[in-house]
Amino acid sequence: MQSYTHIFQPVKLRHKTLRNRVVFGAHTTNMARSGLPGAAHSAYYLERALGGAAMIVVEPMPVHASAILTRGNFLHSSDAVIPHFRELVQPCQEAGAVMIQQLYHVGAHGDQDNSWHAAWSPSGGPSYHDSDGSHAMSEAEIEETIEGFVQAAIRCQKAGFDGVEVWAAYHCLLDQFWTPFSNQRDDKWGGSLENRTRLSREILRRIRAACGENFIIGLSVNDEPGVAVALSRESMKDIVALHDVQGLMDYVTVGSGSYFDFSRLIPSFQQAEMLGADLAETLRPVTGQALVIAESHIRTPENANTLLGAGQADLVSIVRGQIADPHLVNKAAQSRSGDIRGCLSCNQQCWGRRGRDYWISCLVNPSVGREADWGGDRFTATVAPKRILVVGGGPAGLEAARVAAERGHQVTLAEAGPSLGGQFRLAGLQPRRAQITDLIEWYERQLGSLGVTIQLNTYFDQDDILAQRADRVILATGSQPVGTGFQKAFPHVATLPGLERGHVWSCEDVLAGRARLGRDVVVLDEGGNWRGCGTAWYLAERNHQVTLVTPDAFIGKELQRSATDADLRRSLAKLSVQFVTEAAVTRWGAQGAEIQSLLTGQRSEILAQDLIMATPNFADMSLRDSLLSKGCAPQLIGDANAPRLAAQAIYEGRSVALTL
Repeated sequence: MQSYTHIFQPVKLRHKTLRNRVVFGAHTTNMARSGLPGAAHSAYYLERALGGAAMIVVEPMPVHASAILTRGNFLHSSDAVIPHFRELVQPCQEAGAVMIQQLYHVGAHGDQDNSWHAAWSPSGGPSYHDSDGSHAMSEAEIEETIEGFVQAAIRCQKAGFDGVEVWAAYHCLLDQFWTPFSNQRDDKWGGSLENRTRLSREILRRIRAACGENFIIGLSVNDEPGVAVALSRESMKDIVALHDVQGLMDYVTVGSGSYFDFSRLIPSFQQAEMLGADLAETLRPVTGQALVIAESHIRTPENANTLLGAGQADLVSIVRGQIADPHLVNKAAQSRSGDIRGCLSCNQQCWGRRGRDYWISCLVNPSVGREADWGGDRFTATVAPKRILVVGGGPAGLEAARVAAERGHQVTLAEAGPSLGGQFRLAGLQPRRAQITDLIEWYERQLGSLGVTIQLNTYFDQDDILAQRADRVILATGSQPVGTGFQKAFPHVATLPGLERGHVWSCEDVLAGRARLGRDVVVLDEGGNWRGCGTAWYLAERNHQVTLVTPDAFIGKELQRSATDADLRRSLAKLSVQFVTEAAVTRWGAQGAEIQSLLTGQRSEILAQDLIMATPNFADMSLRDSLLSKGCAPQLIGDANAPRLAAQAIYEGRSVALTL
């Protein structure tokens, strides 16, 4: 029963009083259709308003044709957005949230495949988003951009928003003007601090003039201490102080990372928590008028309360934490922190989907993006309770059992092993991935409070399942390693030559402690994800000499989607892991692995005592088929349906339980 004294203190923000100190900050959901917010958007934000967020900053609106970044961006320069935003804003305000719209221009970093417009920047710098360039803005284009911000703010006000947040973070257009590296102009827009900040100050001043006193104006900035050309904290302090002393904004939001370093922009579990706190603390003494909001990897109410109590910021922005559990704030207010479903900081379905230009979701909360279809993150009680048998206690089975029980069904969960979690529990043993273990413990608490009957060390075959006489049977029995050494790179080779020599293991063997390994090991990684890469990291931390072989062009190819690959490679390199790319194993011999370059066909040998195969698993259909032969039609979910990642397993667990 934890009390969050500092979080639940109201605070005045211009003409509004925020009910607590937690903000749901801006992030691109990419849910727009034809540039307009719709039912998916409205339900997504409403769920967080109902969940207790004091202020919601709706994802960025590009202010000009040159500012477009994603397929799901809102229409720029069009009044068509106004009635659609009005339908989004009003219900959230009625639920108690102050509503803000972020406005942005990414400058040199625009996606010209989406915008079909040349990128604009202070001095014609390169994009750090892709390989494109930009051109130096003329006076007329600068004026056009200012007017774009102002007109966008006016549309927001007409739509009912309480204010706007002007984006000057991550080395976007305004930050490009602030930064000497990207602003090499010698006119009134470059050179001195006064000149380099002229554009942002003029935008804020004109928005105030156009929208009046009862309109909140925020400014978004970032901290990027690891990049030499980025603004230092002292420089940012001077910039924010200049804006504050002129009374140009009501708050400033502090994030981390930038287009120079995506890994800190949306930090994964590999990064430290509360990354925005240091710059927020630096800025707070010079913001006599504006409130300071700390953002970036503030995952939990504990993080938020500690930061606020230390006086590092006036408010906190918890984004992924409220994506994972939209009712985080209310649960914290009710001293129910144990019921909060924690974010894994995995980035797989938020940044991972956004990076591929899909609408975002969440690994642990598949309702994200589906709130309009699934009724938010709340469940309607069934009118006809059934006896449900879930076989398998991995992520799919855990979610199916939880949601079925939430809806009022009588649920039995049978797990063959001694603990819940399945292969997901093994993943939690990899370095820095203990948040997975936390999630499994959350499931255990939820299932216990819901009265689910849990039977561990219980292997159910066909007869055992039929004897339960359940109304519905859900098979979440997972998948198994193939065990033949088959590789997709050599589809004509069914079994790896030399497999009979032994000392060939799966990742599951390693993490479960079944493998007895020598010092030198080869990890063959076909997936390019955490299954193989995380196992290599796990072994390297235990003083094994690891060679990581992949058919891909670089290590962690699939992790590029979630911007977690570069940090991983750095960690592996520090542990002296050897990388062999665009290669596969042709033979396992007494001395080690023979590998072949997929580019040249050349073969070489890696001395090793053990080979770990991170290759696709298979789903055994024998139990399904035997049940079907007896007239029982089970529902397959998760890896029992097809071997995939945890996101699909949890999604199927919930979606099936909603149909019961």
